[in-house]
Amino acid sequence: MIDQLISIDQEAFLAINQGWSNAFFDWLMPVLRNPYTWAPLYLFIIIFCIKNYKKKGVLIVFLILITFGIADALSSSVIKKSVQRVRPCNDIEFKEEVNIRVRCGSGYSFTSSHAANHFAIAMVLILVFYRRWKPILWLGLAWAAIISFAQIYVGVHYPLDILGGAILGCLVGWCTGLIFRFITPNPLPATNIL
Repeated sequence: MIDQLISIDQEAFLAINQGWSNAFFDWLMPVLRNPYTWAPLYLFIIIFCIKNYKKKGVLIVFLILITFGIADALSSSVIKKSVQRVRPCNDIEFKEEVNIRVRCGSGYSFTSSHAANHFAIAMVLILVFYRRWKPILWLGLAWAAIISFAQIYVGVHYPLDILGGAILGCLVGWCTGLIFRFITPNPLPATNIL
């Protein structure tokens, strides 16, 4: 059963990593997975929250940082070290078939920390802002999904690594988002931007 699942996972990986291969994605996907690409968005979120929500905004930023830290620690320090799945770009028997488009990390593959971290942030933002701004649901999930998809395309994660990271991130973000709703039961006030 496990061998069959790994085989399906590798086939799905190759379908994306090789089958979707094109010059535009070869340029775009490394950019999408680079954290510096999203630095302006992170800065906007911090400024937006603090400017519009004052003390609650500081709490939101703190909550996002805590959410990120928990998701990253669980993915990198607990799950990856327990499962010890080799990355596709480092797998001696498999890497000849992989189109490696970025530097291949030396760490383990399952779960994807990129997926865990971004889905965690997306989920906490959804729980914080959904009552005020419904498009945050699909925007947040789409944002996390494209960053996660890029991990497969560039050759550093299998699809199951992404799925595991996404589930982990959503659970962490859901929990911290519920804590925020418990601490601040009143919905956030309207703003000019939202």
